Amino acid sequence: MHQYQCDSGASIAAAYPDTDSATVEYQGKRYDMQIAASASGARYVGGGLEWWTKGAGSGAEGMLLQHEAEGSSGKLIERCTVR
Repeated sequence: MHQYQCDSGASIAAAYPDTDSATVEYQGKRYDMQIAASASGARYVGGGLEWWTKGAGSGAEGMLLQHEAEGSSGKLIERCTVR
């Protein structure tokens, strides 16, 4: 489990059970997500949200966004870093 600290003060816990999926815990809810196409980094989609990650280890970044019905990224919800 990776712990991310977000700019808002919130935290996100993310696990990557295999190369095609992620489980994201945010504000007391769990989101099971599947890998999706991305230009860079890793992008996971599920539960109306997107979880994008870039980098590894301390300093890795993650962004939580709304996922739009047509498949595009929506509004940024959280910007986070592994500490």
